[in-house]
Amino acid sequence: MEYSFIIPAFRNSIIPKVCQDNLLMQKITISDLGKYVGQEISLQGWLYNKRSGGKIKFLVLRDGTGYLQCVYFKGNVTEDIFETADRIGQETSIEVTGKVKAEPRAPGGYELDATGLKVISEAHDYPITPKDHGIEFLMDHRHLWLRSSRQVAILKIRHRIVKAIRDFFDGNGFTLMDAPILTPNAVEGTSTLFETPYFDLGKAYLTQSGQLYGEAGAMALGKIYTFGPTFRAEKSKTRRHLTEFWMIEPEVAFNDLNDNMDLAEEFLEYVVQTVLKEMEEELKVLERDTTKLKNVKKPLPRITYDEAVGILKKSGSQFEYGNDFGGGDETIISEQFDRPVMVHRYPAAVKAFYMKRDPGNENLALAVDVLAPEGYGEIIGGSQREDDLNKLLERIKEHNLPQEAFEWYLDLRRYGSVPHSGFGLGLERTVGWICGLEHVRETIPFPRMIYRNTP
Repeated sequence: MEYSFIIPAFRNSIIPKVCQDNLLMQKITISDLGKYVGQEISLQGWLYNKRSGGKIKFLVLRDGTGYLQCVYFKGNVTEDIFETADRIGQETSIEVTGKVKAEPRAPGGYELDATGLKVISEAHDYPITPKDHGIEFLMDHRHLWLRSSRQVAILKIRHRIVKAIRDFFDGNGFTLMDAPILTPNAVEGTSTLFETPYFDLGKAYLTQSGQLYGEAGAMALGKIYTFGPTFRAEKSKTRRHLTEFWMIEPEVAFNDLNDNMDLAEEFLEYVVQTVLKEMEEELKVLERDTTKLKNVKKPLPRITYDEAVGILKKSGSQFEYGNDFGGGDETIISEQFDRPVMVHRYPAAVKAFYMKRDPGNENLALAVDVLAPEGYGEIIGGSQREDDLNKLLERIKEHNLPQEAFEWYLDLRRYGSVPHSGFGLGLERTVGWICGLEHVRETIPFPRMIYRNTP
């Protein structure tokens, strides 16, 4: 939230009323302070921390854009102000007034030589203190934990990742297309569906993916992407899983698997390098070692499923050929590379019904997963889609899916079918990887997991 502040220096100036009104409504935040060195200002926020030194008190203000140390000398303020500075507790909302000065040793590089202090709403016994708290306590107080410097840094990086994603696709001729959240059928298998009654029509399901609808969009617009929440009822407690998460899913007409991999690596390079360039301070707050992130540049290594299995066998793994990779398998494979690795041509039996088979080997699907380094696992999953009507009908029957629910999807093959491909990127796993987080629960403001749906 941003606030409007009065700039005292302009109060007595002879300025047209319209200009005066604009100046009085001008918004100043901590991030703007470099423009106001030597000037007296007022701004609002919350008390993040404080310390005392006899006749001096240091109050650290936060306003969502940064942190500002406000220095109160006993001889420069009234007794009431000095007593208030001593009394108020962490997260009290306040308005401070004073002169801005540069101070390299202070948080943010600026300091306020404070002369005024007004309490907006006083807080007492704030539950999250500088001491260590257990993760369950912090998750129960997630609505307050978000105020900590670490969580603020994560949320800002998440925001910048989202913007980079949109900038990439918007700048490369893609059209954003919103897919429905309520759907009549499964996309990624029927075992992970959230079901809900739907009026007189029976049942509906929370979407597992926007992909099928994205394919319809690609047939209309050529290049589209969907970006929205998705839901998986997986009974998984791993550090990589959420039941509600956000997916970015581009779909491109006339693209084959190789085109799809080209798009994925160009996309990942843009997003990661943009964040490294523009979120340096936030990454420092997280103490993120960015060495391997700097390596995320095309071309990314590409290996087949068979080659990936070879890596596992060489490592001593008991992995059984034909299975899909688990989290531990993905970690072993990705450890062999200094950047994300693309694994393609998986056994068709472990992949979705809509994936096209390899013309050179019908047992393989033209699928690709992108595995992030440092143990973060799959961040992208994609494929070339089956564009042949008869073969798609066979796949639907093989997977015991109701054909009537997919008639509209089959129409895309009946009327002007073309080769096409796309992929999905999980936003939260990507945020976790870029931020270097241990658990995906910190990557989204209010995580939903099998054992938690509050606050």
